[in-house]
Amino acid sequence: MTHNLLDAFDIRQNGHELISLVGAGGKTTTMFALARALKSLHKRILVTTTTNIFYPGKDECDGVIVNEAPAADLFHALPGGTVTVLGGNVVNERKLAGVEKRCVEKLHREGLFDCILVECDGSKRKPIKAAAHYEPVVPDNTTRTIGVIGLDAVGQPIDEEHVHRADIFSRVVGRGLGEPLDTQAVVELIASPHGLFKGVPETSPRYVLLNKADTGERRDCAEAITAGLLQKRGAKLERCVTGALTTATICGYTSLRI
Repeated sequence: MTHNLLDAFDIRQNGHELISLVGAGGKTTTMFALARALKSLHKRILVTTTTNIFYPGKDECDGVIVNEAPAADLFHALPGGTVTVLGGNVVNERKLAGVEKRCVEKLHREGLFDCILVECDGSKRKPIKAAAHYEPVVPDNTTRTIGVIGLDAVGQPIDEEHVHRADIFSRVVGRGLGEPLDTQAVVELIASPHGLFKGVPETSPRYVLLNKADTGERRDCAEAITAGLLQKRGAKLERCVTGALTTATICGYTSLRI
């Protein structure tokens, strides 16, 4: 059984959303999957970043705007049922640099888009990470935050080949460098105030996405992580979602409101 992608994250189909994505293991894929789902409902969508993202392909959006401080009139003519990507500038012809978080906050306050999706930190294409002191850069008026973890990290050693900022990660989860990354380490990362949702505004509901659940073994890992999160008090998590977002598949979700 699969579930609706927008329902999994409680995304409102009326009103305006500012959705921030943090973590590793599929943030960009998830962001564009959500954008496609909202576009199908004739919503006007903005995709942007406060860090860097790869320059989108023509099949991912309807247009790209490169402007560090865009004025509102740049967006007035955009019709519904479109996905627009905003970047501050182009880096090495392959990446879009981000815009200031106050720019994203202002665009949301102005209500120009039904939904703004913003990627708030980088992960060097690793499946899991811990954040440096200066990240993530999350807009203060975020309406919900999705923390992404790639299940392909489970069972791998805690090192820089498999974990972005492995030294910080090991301290946050209480494991040594080189030790196997087990499901309990993932639980500790998610629940820690210095972990997956570090720096996220207190007012923002927090959704965990356990991504790349495309094998039975990985789905079993997701069940173990979810069970572990249900034992954590005070983590202020809304829901744990299991999916494989390369195919926009949601396998299931569990409320974490204890």
